[in-house]
Formats: sequence, C-alpha cells, structure tokens
Amino acid sequence: MDIKDYISGNYKKSYEYSYFLPEQINHPWTISDAKIQKRLEAVSLHLGELNSFAKFVPNIDLFIQSYVMKEAVTSSRIEGTKTNIEEAFSEKLDIDTEHRDDWVETTQYVKSLNFALLELKKIPLSNRLIKKAHKILLTSVRGRQKNPGEFRKSQNWIGGVSLKNAVFIPPSAECLDKLMSDIEKFIHNDKIHVPHLIKIAIVHYQFETIHPFLDGNGRTGRLLIPLYFVSTGVLEKPLLYISNFFEKHKSLYYDKLTLVREKNDLVGWILFFLEAVETTAIEAIQLLQDILAIKERIVTERIPTLGRKTKSAQKLLEALFQKPVISAQTVAKIVELTPKASNDLIADFVRLGILQETTGHKRNRIFAFREYLNTLKK
Repeated sequence: MDIKDYISGNYKKSYEYSYFLPEQINHPWTISDAKIQKRLEAVSLHLGELNSFAKFVPNIDLFIQSYVMKEAVTSSRIEGTKTNIEEAFSEKLDIDTEHRDDWVETTQYVKSLNFALLELKKIPLSNRLIKKAHKILLTSVRGRQKNPGEFRKSQNWIGGVSLKNAVFIPPSAECLDKLMSDIEKFIHNDKIHVPHLIKIAIVHYQFETIHPFLDGNGRTGRLLIPLYFVSTGVLEKPLLYISNFFEKHKSLYYDKLTLVREKNDLVGWILFFLEAVETTAIEAIQLLQDILAIKERIVTERIPTLGRKTKSAQKLLEALFQKPVISAQTVAKIVELTPKASNDLIADFVRLGILQETTGHKRNRIFAFREYLNTLKK
C-alpha cells in the first residue's frame, strides 16, 4: 500500500456509542510522496550527525540521564503536570507538598524509561516490555487503580466526561489483543522495507489511536519512540526525545493525529513527525555542544584555581552533570571528605559561580548547578 492511499479505519456501532477500529498496519508499504522522501533525507542526515557527534563526546553517559530527565518533565507536562527541570532533579522531601504528586509522576516516567532501556538488552521491543514499562509508569501515581501493566478490559474515551459526549472513542477492548499483536509484528517484520523513521511514525500513531491502557497512553506512546530508535540502531545512545517538540506544538500534534483518523491524512502526520525528529536532532546536537562548552570552561578556567582540591573538585563536577541539584550531605558522600572539607569545597564552587544555594537556610542546604540547568531548559 502506498502511504498516500492509506485508509485509517472505520467506526463500529456499539450499544450507545460508536468506537473507531483502525486498519492493521503489518503489511507492505510504499512511499511515492516526494515531500516525505525529501524530508527523510534531511532527517537521516541530522540523525547521522547526532550519532557521530555523540561518539566523540567523552563520558557521553554522564549526560544521558539529564536527557531522560528532560524528556520525563516534558512528556509529563503534556499530561498536565507542573514539575520543572530543577524540581525533577530534587529529592521528594525537598519538593513543596502541593507539587509532590506531579514530582512522583515525573520520577516514575524516568524509572520506566530507564528500566525499558535496560530491558532492551535482554528482550526485544514488544508488548511484554511495553506492559512492564507501563506498570512502573503508573506506580504510586494517578491511574494506579487502572490496571497498570495490563491492556484494558473496558472501553475508554478521549475528551468529554463520558462515552456519550467523548471527542474520540478508541477501539473496543475485545479488539486490543489483535491490534497490539499487529503492532508488534509490524515492528519486527523485516520484509517490510520502509525506513525506520516511517515505521515508528506509523507505530506511534497506531498506538495513540488504539489507546490500549486505561491511563498513561500518551506517556507510554511517547516513550516508545526513543525505545524504537535504540532497539533498531537508529541511535546508538538514547539522546533524542521529541516530547519537547510535541509540547511546543501540542494542538497541532493532536490535530495531526486526528486528521489521520478523520481524513486518512497519514502523509501529513508523517511529515509532522519527521519535522519533530529533525528539529529535535538539531537541538540535541546544539545542547551537547553547549554542555561540553560549559564543562570545558569550568575545567580549564575555574577548577585549576583550587590547587590541591582539584581532584575532589573534578569528581564533584562530574557528579553534577548527572545530579545538578544536590545537598551538602550528598556532596560529602561523593567527594568522600570530612564534613568541613566538603563544605569548604562547596563554598569554593559557590564562589566560582558553579553552584548556587537555593534554600537560604544554614542547615539542610540545597545547591543547584544553575548554568547547566538553564541550558537543559532550552
């Protein structure tokens, strides 16, 4: 089937409502649309640049957790949470009580994504892995009573307050096993010769349309994207997350998904998805360059001024790129110095403009690696 000839599915009548039943996707596809071909070339080039650039970044794994955290903040924000990047790196007890539920949701997203990335080394990207990741995602958060880790057994809906006035009603629960099995087969069907970028664009649309869980579908669907990139080797390291693009263009994101179902406009969705990947790849390269520049300035201009403390200072700096919001107690554990020596080192980092105290307290002080956090916010 040519992508431009795609028929998205049709509505099926149930008792008091009609649900949308999407067409299955595990079949041969062709791409004749020139706009898609042109965009694919550009996107592939930028992904290649990101892969190449990442190879030459020393200790690249230092920065991956920050990318994961940024993705968690943005993907969760699409669903209505208010956690910012600085709060996300903080400990639960340091978060204002009214913000803790949002903080937990963001933290569970991080745990879910990290778990899934590790799990990919043992099992393929599959419904089994998706269910495991979803179970972690909804642990101790809103939706924890809605069968985490299990495909739904009842009807859900999007928009409105009930099935009677819903904006969109996904397929009936009885269709889920067949539809989700179709997605899994499509992901691993090596006889379908379409670029990986097209495959994951189709998978993301199909997953969001099926909405297989009672809650957490949006976050899980976005989580699938980096997992697919890593599992297929499109990216060697998990350094690209497009939720930030989706969040900036939230209305258009939902409109493009809706237009596939209502107007069969799969081409329009794919072009939007490819633009998201291209823009995000360019931004990821720039972000890595900015981070490396920050590290280089500190290592060459500030750390050497500390004399005999240089070794401990370098150790602390490395840790700050993974944990840019940190307590005095944690610093002492990292540098393995006496409380007085670690406090002296913290004072040096504050004086040099690397750390900033955020509480105004004399005890239980929290420090932020402000320059790095501001860079991650971009």
